[in-house]
Amino acid sequence: MSDWLASGRLVDAILALMVLECVAIAAFGARLRIALRDVAAGMLAGAFLLLALRAALTGAAAHWILACLALALAAHCADLAARRR
Repeated sequence: MSDWLASGRLVDAILALMVLECVAIAAFGARLRIALRDVAAGMLAGAFLLLALRAALTGAAAHWILACLALALAAHCADLAARRR
């Protein structure tokens, strides 16, 4: 299990599950009364946080981690702005 964590494969698996969740929302969202556009910004924020985690776990340069965190912040702000409307 620690190999999965150290190599970032666990984060990759979680990101793959998030993609499947987006596909499911796109396919069955009408039945569930959930629009993909309503959850997209939140999903992006989470995905960028996961990418920052993966970068940190795999020893990526600090600028990649900061870029992922900045994009997560931007997506989170967009999500908050959409919810405010």
